[in-house]
Amino acid sequence: MITAMPRIAIAVKDFEAALATFRDQMGMHVLDFSPETVPSLGAHVGMCQPAGGSNIELMAPSNPDEPLSQALQKFLDRRGEGIYAMMLESADPNAEAEILLEKGVKVLPLMRGAGGRDIHPSSTHGVLIRIYPDGSVTQPETPSSASPHYTGIQKVLIATHDASLAADVYANGLGLAADSPQIDAGRGVLTCVVHPPKGGVIELISPIDSSQETAQELQSFLNENGEGIYALELNADGDAPQHDFRIFGTRFLISK
Repeated sequence: MITAMPRIAIAVKDFEAALATFRDQMGMHVLDFSPETVPSLGAHVGMCQPAGGSNIELMAPSNPDEPLSQALQKFLDRRGEGIYAMMLESADPNAEAEILLEKGVKVLPLMRGAGGRDIHPSSTHGVLIRIYPDGSVTQPETPSSASPHYTGIQKVLIATHDASLAADVYANGLGLAADSPQIDAGRGVLTCVVHPPKGGVIELISPIDSSQETAQELQSFLNENGEGIYALELNADGDAPQHDFRIFGTRFLISK
């Protein structure tokens, strides 16, 4: 059983710049795990851990001889900086992998040095999913936060060609609770909200009315990138400077 969506990983080229941006400009509590992860995995890893929702994980290649570093570099070469993977948790990732395989989900063999099992994006509408053991990273009880006090990820928006088909995968394939697909006429989309037991929620969203701005943006994203994570939504206080911005190839939507 999937127990949480603890974080979303972003692949970056300049790891130090990414740490500084989220720590100093966005005021988030950020931990640099590189002293441990570079020797063991060949990659820089940092964790942005604001209160509420899911964390933002920053990843960058370091040692080209290690599989994780190679995978990150291949992603950066092909797509540039941006959202790399969705992290989920389960009590036993290997046992969970066997259950998912029986359901027809394409789970990849265990990567050397990896602490979790990967689900190929072809099974999850363009999203690389990695399943880790429960409590894979300790969350601080009172993380530091500077104005405008961004939260963790409240919502992951996944652009799909058909939100109903995607909902079936996330509900029946991954076993996550999901609302019934609904038409949102104001945005011109078909939408389905999926609820991991912990962390933010997932919105599966597909364009249906090209006269609406949101539907137009989604269609442009699908035309350019194919299915996959479209944006991450955070909450912030009234001092947030803007509602929507893009950094390190990732679109952030801000609600207050």
